[in-house]
Amino acid sequence: MSHENCLFCKIAAGEVPSTKVHEDDEFLAFKDIRPAAATHILVIPRRHIDTLSNCDESDAPLLGRMMVLVARLADKLGCAYTGGETGFRTVINTGPGGGQEVYHLHAHLLAGPRPWQRMG
Repeated sequence: MSHENCLFCKIAAGEVPSTKVHEDDEFLAFKDIRPAAATHILVIPRRHIDTLSNCDESDAPLLGRMMVLVARLADKLGCAYTGGETGFRTVINTGPGGGQEVYHLHAHLLAGPRPWQRMG
């Protein structure tokens, strides 16, 4: 898939507005425009990668930093696991069978009262 028309690349470039919750040189996190939960954040790498299936061993450091960022954001947003019934869900949809709608790798951070409308 060509990244020239990628919605998330355009969001990362500031060409399409979003409600950002985190931004750095490597990642962007913003609120999902169709939230499935009270907290529904998308975390994307700025570098275009179509799907998780397009990653290889060289992407392991990026993927690790992405997961650590998800956990940091959950803490910042007040939904980190702190014991008891607290916590959040992390989802990476891959391909049409996995429910991926935008072909730019992204992780969903979902939290809040359940049941959620959809799983990300």
